[in-house]
Amino acid sequence: MLVKRWIILLLVGIIFLGAGLGGLLRLPRPPQFVKGFERIFLSEALVTRPVVMLILFTGVICIALGLQRLLKSIYSLFAPREKRDLVDVVYEKRQLRRGPRIVGIGGGHGLSSLLKGIKEYTSNLTAIVTMADSGGSSGRLRRDLGMPPPGDIRNCLVALADTEPLMEDLFQYRFKGPSELKGHSFGNLFIAAMSEVTKNFASAVRASSKILAIRGRVIPSTLSDVSLQAKMKDGRVVKGGAKITEEGGKIEEISLLPSGVDSNPEALKAIKEAEIIIIGPGSLYTSVMPNLLIRGMVETIENSKAIKIYVCNIMTQAEETDDYSASDHIRAIYKHTGRKFLDYVLVNTSKAPLELAKKYEEEKAFQVEVDEKKIKELKLKIVKANLMSTKDYLRHEPG
Repeated sequence: MLVKRWIILLLVGIIFLGAGLGGLLRLPRPPQFVKGFERIFLSEALVTRPVVMLILFTGVICIALGLQRLLKSIYSLFAPREKRDLVDVVYEKRQLRRGPRIVGIGGGHGLSSLLKGIKEYTSNLTAIVTMADSGGSSGRLRRDLGMPPPGDIRNCLVALADTEPLMEDLFQYRFKGPSELKGHSFGNLFIAAMSEVTKNFASAVRASSKILAIRGRVIPSTLSDVSLQAKMKDGRVVKGGAKITEEGGKIEEISLLPSGVDSNPEALKAIKEAEIIIIGPGSLYTSVMPNLLIRGMVETIENSKAIKIYVCNIMTQAEETDDYSASDHIRAIYKHTGRKFLDYVLVNTSKAPLELAKKYEEEKAFQVEVDEKKIKELKLKIVKANLMSTKDYLRHEPG
């Protein structure tokens, strides 16, 4: 990083400047560190105005160059992603701090896609993340260590990260091969280890946020051990978010186990202070709804003076939201929460490329119909936009 040489250059500049001032001003008692320098370079024969001015000029140049290079070297350690001028970075961070206070509520890939886009406009951003995941690596860590599921938290941390891409790749890396680690992501294991070190999951999330230098905050929606239960339209009762997805079937009602778990106080505080609250996108019943069913959450959202926006999914989910239109998504939220609290709904207007649409149709997933008339009956304002990303998957475009 070459810090030492610039510190030395800075010190040399200070000595030159001090010696020059001593000669120019004829200080009766110059600083101690200058005396030896004066005896060598400022003898009677040399104390002329041109020589003193040259020494002064050299000192100023050394100080300016040393300071500039020193700051640049130190900054290179913390430079986010691509290298940019320090002035640009300072200006950007200042502008981001002035951005609106936004809260995003959800989970899965939907919330992380939302965060990637919003972080370019504000650093006053809080992600409130579902804690009901029971599948994959998160489910295994829940069972083995008795900790909250870290997967959705990890995705949000990476989405808000302002570090080198290598760090993001590391956190998202998933182990392969025939071992006990197979299927685990490094980020999940890191958060699990941090939970052991800090003795607290919320503290582990905060510590991980600092390591990834995220813009904003990531907060668990609850600190309680919670899971999902679904009553299906065929009468079955399925427990666990992963099993609900695996077993399939149309959902009649979703609930939390145990019921009445408390919201994370940090989450409620963020909602109260927010200027904009965004719900979704994400799996309606397994990512979005679990947050809204936690005690105190939807009441705090409703009482907030913030603008409340629902970002509707682009595609339906096989069986879970078969044939759901945009208004059906909203009605399901209102039915489960017992409150009508939204102001706007953001919907996608672009059409999926034929080839990708066919792939989704094979999985019994289709584009969500935007039924404007029924949405307006719910007294919501509709915001239309081209939100679709068509890179391998049909998802919301972060930008």
